[in-house]
Amino acid sequence: MERRVVITGMGAVSPLGLDVPALWRSIVEKRSGVGRITLFDPSDLEVQIAAEVKGFDPANYMDRKEARRNDRFVHFAVAATKEAMRSANLTIDEDNADDVAVIIGSGIGGLTSLSEQFKVFFEKGPGRVSPFLVPMMITNMAGGIVSILTGARGPNYSPVSACATSTNAIGEGMHLIKRGAAKTVIAGGAEAPIVPMALAAFNSARALSTRNDEPETASRPFDATRDGFVMGEGAAVLVMEDLSYALERGAPILAEVVGYGWTSDAYHITAPAEGGVGMVKAMRLALREAGLKPEEIDYLNAHGTSTPANDRTETQAIKTVFGDYAYKLPISSSKSYFGHLLGAAGAMESVVSILGMQNNLIPPTINLKEPDPECDLDYVPNEPRPARIDTLMNNSMGFGGHNVSLIFRRYND
Repeated sequence: MERRVVITGMGAVSPLGLDVPALWRSIVEKRSGVGRITLFDPSDLEVQIAAEVKGFDPANYMDRKEARRNDRFVHFAVAATKEAMRSANLTIDEDNADDVAVIIGSGIGGLTSLSEQFKVFFEKGPGRVSPFLVPMMITNMAGGIVSILTGARGPNYSPVSACATSTNAIGEGMHLIKRGAAKTVIAGGAEAPIVPMALAAFNSARALSTRNDEPETASRPFDATRDGFVMGEGAAVLVMEDLSYALERGAPILAEVVGYGWTSDAYHITAPAEGGVGMVKAMRLALREAGLKPEEIDYLNAHGTSTPANDRTETQAIKTVFGDYAYKLPISSSKSYFGHLLGAAGAMESVVSILGMQNNLIPPTINLKEPDPECDLDYVPNEPRPARIDTLMNNSMGFGGHNVSLIFRRYND
């Protein structure tokens, strides 16, 4: 009998708050997490806004000495994991440690530490570079530290597929359980890219919004006046389990993950393929694995970056897959709230989508005031919409041509 995979816990550290309840309250209250950068003085930069995590103290989640030896993205991952495990009532001990896997990805990894140590290198010399720089910098260390701190001894690795990273982590976690390699997977993503070099680089690529005078409305997916994405940071982690194991231990079941599609454009390093053909294939693969018809999807959480090319291309892809039903399908972009969390985006948007399913409320696309004629679908503008969501799709794309689509379903025994 084929194994079924369910979500039993969720954790999130986001620009909307330090846990899942705070994240959802901000969604319902339509509160933006974007503002002027406070992590450093951005005066010399053309882009001076971002979606920062505020009020976060890593010492609340790990030993202070351990915190000093790890990057900010790892701090976020540990905090989100601890919340996810609490909500799943999951304890890792000698009886189950070998059956618990960790798949936590990051698009960029320890960019904060790398940037700081470059400054040390040039100002104080190579002898002053931290001996912890390499483990602080490498992208697999979020999963590595989570494994060390929780005692999870199953498979442990870090997918890296740019802005599709944590969506891949969830999909690969599902398949890990399906093939019997783990009973439980701690899956998600973490990112802390708000440093001057990253903002300068993305701005040079003309990817970022420059609306410094109106940060709360700068992220405006599908709007005709959108001018780029807003950089965000944070982490989201889901506890995924074999259904029979979850039932055996009486775990709360939040949703079931039933479909995963993953393709490559083989087209361009940053631009999506014309017509979104790679995303079309990813959505169709997810539907096929889930055994669903397009019209059985009740809600779609779009990649929706607020860049001119992405929103237009993703709209075209949705029309290709869903046909006439595309105009009836409620779609929204959570990035309108908290910007683009890069490698953590897909997991964070999965959490938001599952919360919508649990609360019978479709999260809106805020800041959508002037619809783009080329983006003419139902993006649930500005106000949450009461609706029963039994099945939902979450899409992600990434530099390098990555396309990932996940399908979650309300759990029914």
